[in-house]
Amino acid sequence: MKKMFRFVLLLLVMFAIAAGVGMWKVRQLANSKILIKDETIFTLKAGTGRMALGDSLYVEKVINRPRVFQWLLRVEPQLSHFKAGTYRFTPGMSVRDMLQLLASGKEAQFPLRFVEGMRVSDYLKQLREAPYVKHTLKDDSYATLAEALKLEHPDWVEGWFWPDTWMYTAHTTDLQILKRAHLKMVNAVESAWKGRADNLPYQDQNQLVTMASIIEKETAVAAERDKVASVFINRLRVGMRLQTDPTVIYGMGERYNGKLSRKDLETPTAYNTYVIAGMPPGPIATPGEASLNAAAHPAKTPYLYFVADGKGGHTFNTNLASHNRSVQDYLKALKEKNAQ
Repeated sequence: MKKMFRFVLLLLVMFAIAAGVGMWKVRQLANSKILIKDETIFTLKAGTGRMALGDSLYVEKVINRPRVFQWLLRVEPQLSHFKAGTYRFTPGMSVRDMLQLLASGKEAQFPLRFVEGMRVSDYLKQLREAPYVKHTLKDDSYATLAEALKLEHPDWVEGWFWPDTWMYTAHTTDLQILKRAHLKMVNAVESAWKGRADNLPYQDQNQLVTMASIIEKETAVAAERDKVASVFINRLRVGMRLQTDPTVIYGMGERYNGKLSRKDLETPTAYNTYVIAGMPPGPIATPGEASLNAAAHPAKTPYLYFVADGKGGHTFNTNLASHNRSVQDYLKALKEKNAQ
């Protein structure tokens, strides 16, 4: 009996030691860093159980002890209530941090930058190339986009998506992102329209956005935008053509090769403001907030002309003779710069 008692006692001691060692390994794993050296995107599929999660993390080389990992989930069951989604793991996270992230449901956010001055076609291309976006548009035509978004004005597409960095989670649809951008632009234009200066020659909100898009393409200098706007407003008021190169480029479409010729300026298109009178039929790009504000509140100036000054800004003039001298000064400065 004594021998049996000693044997049982020895077994109990051995089991206790083994359990202690096991608990130590579990705690060590929980507090140890995951194995990644770079930021890693990990997708946890719906219905994934504890065994499958451990195997997946092991295969992705996030952890190296899948059996101990299973014991951790048993010892700390609150860590096993993970949620499906796409998560961002960062170097330095502990295994416990990782499991708490999976349990939180706080999925990875991805940025998509819609830049001022770009076209909606550029945004659609970006969406096609963006990671983890679910594509629902059958093609990238403006008509398809207008129909999918059920736009109140189906022909008001270009220029009507707010330029910003849009954050999204995996499997967000292209339309969900575009709806957010469109709604914000609609609200911004509505606000600018209500607060616009008196007696501006715009027939509707789309013309306000059109003017803002022209300003956006003509200058990147914030302090100049309202003066550029004043030139175009002054021209409209006296019946002069706008004569702005960006409208010609937009009207040329795929024919534009990076250079404008005199023939291009003389070739009629719906957007060629060297040929048509008044405003083009719609925006030529997406305006930013500053350009939208400039279109709604142009400066009060006598200017009818402006030309690049060779220093990043523009020279403004009230008459053609002065404008021509400014053009010659710009061409001279450009020639000297190219000769250096």
